[in-house]
Amino acid sequence: MSYNQYSGYGHPPPGGPPPGQYGYGQQPPPPPGQYGYGQPPPPPQGHYGAPPPHQGYHGAPPPHQPPPGQYGGYGQPPPPQHGGQYPPQNQPYGGHSPQPPYQQQGYGAPPAGPPQNYAAPAPAWGGPPTPASLGYGPPQIINWDANPDAHALRKAMKGFGTDNKVLIRTLANKDPLQIDAIKDVYYRNFNKSLEKDIISETSGYFETGLVAIVQGPLLHDCHLLYNAMDGPGTKEKVLNDVLLGRSNADLQAIKRKYQQTFGRALENDVRGDLSMKTERHFLIVLGANRAEDSAPVVPQDIDRDVMDLYRAGEGKVGTDEMIFCSILSTRNDNQIRAINHAYEQKFRKRLADVIRKEFSGHMEEALLFQLNHGVDKFMHAAALLEDAMAGFGTKDQLLVSRVVRYHWDRHAMANINGAFQQRYKTSLAKRIKGETSGNYEDLMVACVGA
Repeated sequence: MSYNQYSGYGHPPPGGPPPGQYGYGQQPPPPPGQYGYGQPPPPPQGHYGAPPPHQGYHGAPPPHQPPPGQYGGYGQPPPPQHGGQYPPQNQPYGGHSPQPPYQQQGYGAPPAGPPQNYAAPAPAWGGPPTPASLGYGPPQIINWDANPDAHALRKAMKGFGTDNKVLIRTLANKDPLQIDAIKDVYYRNFNKSLEKDIISETSGYFETGLVAIVQGPLLHDCHLLYNAMDGPGTKEKVLNDVLLGRSNADLQAIKRKYQQTFGRALENDVRGDLSMKTERHFLIVLGANRAEDSAPVVPQDIDRDVMDLYRAGEGKVGTDEMIFCSILSTRNDNQIRAINHAYEQKFRKRLADVIRKEFSGHMEEALLFQLNHGVDKFMHAAALLEDAMAGFGTKDQLLVSRVVRYHWDRHAMANINGAFQQRYKTSLAKRIKGETSGNYEDLMVACVGA
């Protein structure tokens, strides 16, 4: 089952509340008068299965708060227009205290934005930009001793045989800054590349997973993109995974690192591999003009976007594809969630179903990815992991890249575990164990935190 067939996106699971009321893990709307139209309830107090806040050196700062009077980044409510409220922000899959540090999205870089006849961009707002995700910002020197881990790794790979359990135990639970520190100390102490030693001593998808971890999230994203566009054909799901739903800061970091690593502009490679309107869609994404997380949800703007989408799709003969691409590529998650809710309230049709009807191929998959990520990023991630394992045979390369990508943010990973359990009635770790084996299985299970 591919994610664009996943019936859970944008609407409740079987037996859940009626369409348009509230989504996965979200609480029912508050009593009338408690929160106005366009202003959802306060941010969740915990995430599904999420651990308590981590007070480590390596967390990104908590999301910036908007000015007084704009709760949680949402705009002030005008009088109700659709007789309802926007759905609340992503609710956590658990009930523990949220972990403020890590930022979830990331990635951006700019080609020209859409022409003036595209949907109008989200209004500029003086809020702070979304910080880069951990591992996407400037190099940092951390107050942490990497020597014990570097020596343990060298001992595990030195001489005859390799102690794979030590490799897993040492690497699977480190954050990007710790991985960088281990690599630096390993090279300084032994004059060897940790990545090259791992490639020499391991094999198969176990090696693939370890290399992905040792490269760190930013460099690995660049290698995934390069390999996806190198040679005949394009691995479209990889482009979606790496580039869609990311913050402007992370996209800018990816573009810079890609240029440094391969000596070529990412936009040029995208132009060479994609074509026509799908190419234009991804160039909008790479423009890194997405509304920052601090930008509010303004009901008048949401209504305008909803009408623009209707007129570009159901409301005309043919489809104005670039309106859909522009709106979903330049709105933040809260705005996309509000658009999704308001569209169904107004037209009694799910926006995901409209996209499936009006689009096909890579553009359909990319638009659904952006929509579903905005509506519920944890459930979306759970569905992407299931997609890598569903059907005949496991898509191991996709499974490795997705597990490693999500494992960098332990708070998000806990929520993804909760979402997976809720949607598929089994634990993510158990599902992975049924599709993998040996050291590969052990590494993937360690990464998902089970």
